[in-house]
Amino acid sequence: MENATSDAPVATAAATAAAKKDERRKWYVIHTYSGYENKVKANLERRIHSMAMSEKIFRVLVPMEDEVEFKDGKRKITPKKVFPGYVLVEMDMDDQSWYVVRNTSGVTGFVGSPGSGEKPVPLQEKEVKTILKQMGIETPKLKIDFAKGDRVKVTSGPFFDFTGIVDEIQPEKEKVRALISIFGRETPVELEFYQIEKV
Repeated sequence: MENATSDAPVATAAATAAAKKDERRKWYVIHTYSGYENKVKANLERRIHSMAMSEKIFRVLVPMEDEVEFKDGKRKITPKKVFPGYVLVEMDMDDQSWYVVRNTSGVTGFVGSPGSGEKPVPLQEKEVKTILKQMGIETPKLKIDFAKGDRVKVTSGPFFDFTGIVDEIQPEKEKVRALISIFGRETPVELEFYQIEKV
């Protein structure tokens, strides 16, 4: 029984140290040249490994989300950068970790730095949660190339080669209602996104 009580202060001290370390773990935004985000991520991860900084720099993310496009009647999912030119870094900010990130090839600076050489302001917890949630969304965001009132041509299905005017867009169903002239009368027809193209 004596051993159990003598281990308690050690366990409490370890838990306090872990909580303190977790408190210092914050997300920061670094600015890069647009189009070089993935290269900067790879460079920074290489430096973290080679300079043994994994205890201070935890994660490097390029915020991405999937976007659905319809081209040539086919559904295509393409990853798009949410914030082009920016990379997120989860780290324990001190002089050493700041130096490693700031001097990584392709990094132009930290966002939210009050002045030259000063430590940047971390992202707020709710901002981080929003970004991470956005990256983890299962349903990709649709890219819709047409709007209500646009003239479209039907590319497949029973109304192939007919033209009409978009009357309503239903992104959650991936459908549109178009007014197509059949026998001289405007008739509402429900079509899939992949069945039409803008004229």
